[in-house]
Amino acid sequence: MKLGIVGLPNVGKSTLFNAITKARVESANYPFCTIEPNIGIVPVPDYRLNVLKDIYGFEKVTPATVKFYDIAGLVKGAYKGEGLGNKFLAHIREATSIVHVVRCFEDPNIAHVYEDINPLRDIETVDLELIFSDLEMVEKRIEKTEKLFKGNKNLAKELELLKKVRSSLEEGTSARILNCTEDESKMLETFNLLSLKPVIYVANVFENDVANDGANNPHVQALKEFAKNENAETVVICAEIEAEITELDEDEKQFFLEELGLRQSGLERLIQACYSLLGLISFLTTESREIRAWTIKKGTKAPEAAGKIHTDFEKGFIRAEVIAFEDLVKHGSNTAAREKGLVRLEGKEYIVQDGDVILFRFNV
Repeated sequence: MKLGIVGLPNVGKSTLFNAITKARVESANYPFCTIEPNIGIVPVPDYRLNVLKDIYGFEKVTPATVKFYDIAGLVKGAYKGEGLGNKFLAHIREATSIVHVVRCFEDPNIAHVYEDINPLRDIETVDLELIFSDLEMVEKRIEKTEKLFKGNKNLAKELELLKKVRSSLEEGTSARILNCTEDESKMLETFNLLSLKPVIYVANVFENDVANDGANNPHVQALKEFAKNENAETVVICAEIEAEITELDEDEKQFFLEELGLRQSGLERLIQACYSLLGLISFLTTESREIRAWTIKKGTKAPEAAGKIHTDFEKGFIRAEVIAFEDLVKHGSNTAAREKGLVRLEGKEYIVQDGDVILFRFNV
């Protein structure tokens, strides 16, 4: 999972990136401090791993990971190459999903590309650049497809969809909001449109707005309402607090969060939102004296899940021995759970569930 952190200059992108990746990239009070994207790989917080570690007594624990890209700040006219526009847009194409950081705090000491704080205007600025870039690409593709079109039914469907997308983009509507059939949605994914990528909005706020999730911040409330209409996720984070948390050990971190009235860090809430938005879950394995989490899409069948570990597992799949995490914890060991009949043998049609602890049987 690759998440591209985007937004206007000086909204807190690099501060947030530093905090969640424990990196030390430059974060300054001027535009285009970030030129090439900074990349950080972050473990996915999952309490279940340490619980299994205690049950099995294994030392090695390997969580799932997320790759974050800190992408340069965007300005109006980026699709025409303004600022670092063309580079910015190329870097977004590599991301699975967009984490759009929006400034929701007032501070005269921190520069802003506009004179006032207005999250919805800032979002529109970024969205329009993605839409204009997509429109340019769609126009070229329509032109090319029309030249190739000679009664080809597949090309006819593609051309019809391209024109539908063009009309939507011309109205200033992102491709992700387009109303499509299931077949159209599959075809749409092949176009690699920037405005089709799923978005999570991060409201960057001051410390006093975090505990109540921005309930008293009109900028946050406006952002949440906007995101709801887009079927997007919103996470309220104070990037400065996240930066402080990274300097603490686990016990100090927990105490600090409790003092602020928080149960989880911003990173944990952000990753959970990403999993929810992208329809992801994790299954767990306990082989080779290692506890490990693997990320898959909801609805993934057992052989495909096995293929995440190794392609041979999928090719030679025989069956999966499955126990739910909760059942394993309740009975304290795999042996005790097996005696209760809670270890199931599942075949090729089994759909893996979040928290399944699985042993794959295969033959190559």
